[in-house]
Amino acid sequence: MNFMFVMFLLVFIRHIRASSRPSPEEECRVELLELRHTISSLQNRLLIGEWQLRNLQEYNHFYRRHKPTPPPGTNMTAITAELMPISLPGTSGNLIVYDRDCAALHDRIQPPSGFYRIKPTPGLEPFLVYCDMSDGGGWTVLQQRRNGKVDFNRNWNEYKEGFGNFKVKNDEFWLGNEYMRALLKGGENLMKIDLTDWSRKKTHALYENFRIADEKASFRTSPDKYRLQFGMYSGRAGDALSGGSRMEDQWSVSHNSMQFSTKDQDNDRYMKGSCAKENKGGWWFNRCHAANLNGKYYRRGEYRGKHDNGVVWSTWRGLWYSLHHTTMKVRPLRFMDSLGSGAGAGD
Repeated sequence: MNFMFVMFLLVFIRHIRASSRPSPEEECRVELLELRHTISSLQNRLLIGEWQLRNLQEYNHFYRRHKPTPPPGTNMTAITAELMPISLPGTSGNLIVYDRDCAALHDRIQPPSGFYRIKPTPGLEPFLVYCDMSDGGGWTVLQQRRNGKVDFNRNWNEYKEGFGNFKVKNDEFWLGNEYMRALLKGGENLMKIDLTDWSRKKTHALYENFRIADEKASFRTSPDKYRLQFGMYSGRAGDALSGGSRMEDQWSVSHNSMQFSTKDQDNDRYMKGSCAKENKGGWWFNRCHAANLNGKYYRRGEYRGKHDNGVVWSTWRGLWYSLHHTTMKVRPLRFMDSLGSGAGAGD
């Protein structure tokens, strides 16, 4: 009996093992269910990605402080932590947040000074700018001279598209006339020009409603060639852009309503030559200038030459003194109204 019982038990165990092993059809069915589950998860991930993209396009950014509410019908059981929005890059210059200017960026998240991408108009691709969040904050920097390492004696297309270095705080650059035009298009802006001489003395000039016209001709008009216009002056550096205080000089050196000129495109009012060629840089020349922040970079201040072609602001240090540091930066007038005069760092 014992032998028969053992044999029966062995047969029974083999039967149990054989019955627990899935058949090829069952294995195929399990793999099919797993594939369907994977496809469902990927579809949910794609759905959430499309929803995030719509939000980004509509609002220029989406907030990460709260988990997003997925679209109706989403299978929440298939969404894991890896499907939630990832952190936006923390380093400046690589953000996918495209504010209109540095003032809008300041109002939204109050970041530190640095390089960020902005998008002033819907039809323009985002571009990199330096945002100065000191001096009251919200300044978009258009031009900067610091050490003479960047050559500002450039042609028309280079001034149009911009040039220089956009990596660290003290880099030299010209943002580009086309980008500046888009940024200043509304006209209700405050331009601040910070100036520093070689003894580290500082001053500034403020201009309201600073704006630049289009390059090409508008309907039934002649080409504007980035014509400069500005309003009321204030500050301590003197109103060099308007030609200074001498009325007899203003007609020939005022920069208001002047077109932009470069060494290969002469749009000034000087009939005997080219102001841009003489002064080694592009600018809004008249016959020729009372200010030229894009001139030749001379070290140690006072200089000599055939022409007064340095980095000059005549109403402060004269035409024969080339400045050490210059910065042109802009923000909306309404920003100034809420924070004060904006005289800060240039004092």
